[in-house]
Amino acid sequence: MPESRAAGEARQLLQLNHCYGVLDAVTADAVATSEYLRTFAGCHPRTTADDSRTWTGRYLMGRATYLELFKVGDVPGQEAALGSAGVGLSVERSGELRTVVDRLPALGVPTPVERRQTRDFGDGVLVPWFRAVYTGQTYDAFRAWGMEYEQSYFADPRSKSGPAAHPGDVSRARYLEDYHHPRHLRDLTAVTVAVTANDLADSVPLLRAGGYAVREGPGGVVATGDGTVLRFDAVPRAAAGLRRVDMALLAPMPRAHREKIGNSTLTVGPGPRAVWTFPPNA
Repeated sequence: MPESRAAGEARQLLQLNHCYGVLDAVTADAVATSEYLRTFAGCHPRTTADDSRTWTGRYLMGRATYLELFKVGDVPGQEAALGSAGVGLSVERSGELRTVVDRLPALGVPTPVERRQTRDFGDGVLVPWFRAVYTGQTYDAFRAWGMEYEQSYFADPRSKSGPAAHPGDVSRARYLEDYHHPRHLRDLTAVTVAVTANDLADSVPLLRAGGYAVREGPGGVVATGDGTVLRFDAVPRAAAGLRRVDMALLAPMPRAHREKIGNSTLTVGPGPRAVWTFPPNA
């Protein structure tokens, strides 16, 4: 597989923030009620709203990354369909997303799609949340996007975010300060998603613009950077979806534990790793 970095830039700007997947009802309900997941990572349902939408997900929060799982119909629009998935990639310093956007035209995206996201904490008072960039308006079942948290979000006491570690700090760890309650999960280290060829082609320019090392092959793409691996396997739409999440643990586990969660399987240990696999769409 040929490997390349973004337009001659060595420094990586985008880093894995979170991934989401829309699961079958049996698995999603099992995730929501699993006592083991609450012990493993404090997994809990949470409802979030912006200026026009409300969605409810099941969340596993790490120190700098997190996993967001939905049941079919939990989110509005196209994202509600079984097998929908996405990967959010964020910058750590204010202004870095603009550099990513400026790299995209040279990578075949002449008009990147930019938007600003707000958040409603439940009191009807909206706060700027993050800025995002996409490579296009439409997608089949998967999309990746770049994002930069707004400084005004961190300044709002309702965010319960951590203090700035340096000027311009819009880091993932600062954002997750109030969400990560140490149990066993440390962070996501690898994500595998089955995507259509169209969605894959739309995602590659963003990965390169963010500074990932990208290896392309006939069956898909592997992107590495920031200590994580993103694997995208090309499939028909009916087979699309989140397939595997690898995680690092806060401490090694002395032996392996295998937990069946709906139609998925979480294997924790032995050692400082866990792997959660999700079956093809039912």
